[in-house]
Amino acid sequence: MLDAKIPPMLAYSSKPFDSPRHLFEIKWDGARCLLFIKDGKIRLQSRRLLDITARYPDLADIHRQFKAQNAILDGELVALREGRADFRKLQQREQLADAMKIELAARRIPVTYMVFDLLYLNGRKYINLPLMERKQALREILKESDRVLESRYILEKGKSFFNEAVAQGLEGVMGKAMGSPYLIGKRSRHWLKVKPRGLMTCHIVGYSPGRGSRLPSFGSLALATREPGGWVFRGMVGSGFSAAELEEITGRLKALRTEEPPVPGLPPLKGVTWVSPELKCIVTYQELTPRGHFRAPAFVRVAP
Repeated sequence: MLDAKIPPMLAYSSKPFDSPRHLFEIKWDGARCLLFIKDGKIRLQSRRLLDITARYPDLADIHRQFKAQNAILDGELVALREGRADFRKLQQREQLADAMKIELAARRIPVTYMVFDLLYLNGRKYINLPLMERKQALREILKESDRVLESRYILEKGKSFFNEAVAQGLEGVMGKAMGSPYLIGKRSRHWLKVKPRGLMTCHIVGYSPGRGSRLPSFGSLALATREPGGWVFRGMVGSGFSAAELEEITGRLKALRTEEPPVPGLPPLKGVTWVSPELKCIVTYQELTPRGHFRAPAFVRVAP
């Protein structure tokens, strides 16, 4: 296992809930990362199975924080600012490839490994053990530092924990069944992610062509809102549509096509067909980027 590429266990989305069978921990706004420790050396693997060890030289000696000759752990890389994960800061490091720039970024934007699971330890597989046993074993081998921290959790009271996390500006919480195994590479309802979502009504100003199963309908919709200072482009939304909605919206958009961008301030968008902004829709989203674009948007329904 130590030399293999291991896809992490994934979660389904959920509304806030209480449960005597679950623990609840912070959903850190960072980058998923499996940590491999082998004979005093480490390997960092991304969710996409890429080796990202060289990208984080500031974590080169984190194996010293674990009483383990060999281990595989799961966690999240985060750039902390005032106790909160700053995903935009972390993104600055994820884009780098030049060794000198990586070294400079490591000093300017240090990262912390928030470890929350143990898959393998000193020749023994832990993936089939209940989550609480894995958590206990992890706590016994970990010596925390500013580079490695255990992701803390509470029991049962998921709703109040979620509300407090949102009040503090955190991304959300994870609810995990205490008796569950670690299912490598599988999305399971043993793990549930609970995140706050914004809701906004937008004008549809264009669409991209559909591909594959989306033929002959559209692929995604270009959205904008009318604000006191003028029109604001909000980005594209391509998920959340039923087959019936795809068919209905496609038919309505064809009658609204226009050659020129229908509102001022729209960026050049390759392959987008512009439409008159008469049709509106409601979109849910995780947050707004600094440019006012949606992050992780999903279509809800056509607005009246």
